[in-house]
Amino acid sequence: MVAQGFTVDLSKPLVFQVGHLGESYQEWVHQPIVTKEGPRFFASDFWEFLTQTVWWVIPVIWLPVVFWCIFTCILMGHTLPQVSLLVASGIFIWTLLEYTLHRFLFHIETKSYWGNTMHYLLHGCHHKHPMDALRLVFPPAGTAVLSLLFWNLLKLVATPSTTPALFGGILLGYVMYDVTHYYLHHGKPSTEVPRKLKKYHLNHHFRIQNKGFGITSSLWDKVFGTLLPSITAQKKT
Repeated sequence: MVAQGFTVDLSKPLVFQVGHLGESYQEWVHQPIVTKEGPRFFASDFWEFLTQTVWWVIPVIWLPVVFWCIFTCILMGHTLPQVSLLVASGIFIWTLLEYTLHRFLFHIETKSYWGNTMHYLLHGCHHKHPMDALRLVFPPAGTAVLSLLFWNLLKLVATPSTTPALFGGILLGYVMYDVTHYYLHHGKPSTEVPRKLKKYHLNHHFRIQNKGFGITSSLWDKVFGTLLPSITAQKKT
């Protein structure tokens, strides 16, 4: 596609090309290329490797951290019912974070060179190549940085003994989100609930990309008025 005199060459590493699209970037990135083969991001093999993550790495790395958080909270004197409530609260907090990040950060509109470049790395690549299996889940290094941020924020509003379980719940919610997101793109659901989730998310990709920001649930889309029209129509019938 030619934009502002610039053509993106899909046969070459993309990351340092897309910024040149300027104001045309948003149009370009929301025209998906549906192939299982992902594009090359960087000329460097090292940086290219850091952008690719197989889905099962997410639970393998982060579930042990979740269990450690829960065990720590128990050691601090909380009962199992109390810990369960804290973890459930953390999962609920994650659902709002999931919606907020997806709507206001992942779908931020950019037009500068570095703005387009960062957006492409963060989320634009997923909309351009939605079936790229190695870039569907968030790289662990990025998750670790964000986890430190959320851990320190929680310490400001929660007690020392409740922070681990709340954080563990948020992290568990994230793991559920990431593996669900992968499944919605590459799984073949045979029951009603996952089928509806898959349809809902694919409608976000291929029909109306400024609505339907919930991945694991459409709850916050209902609350904030960004529910996809197809879901609204189903509810009325």
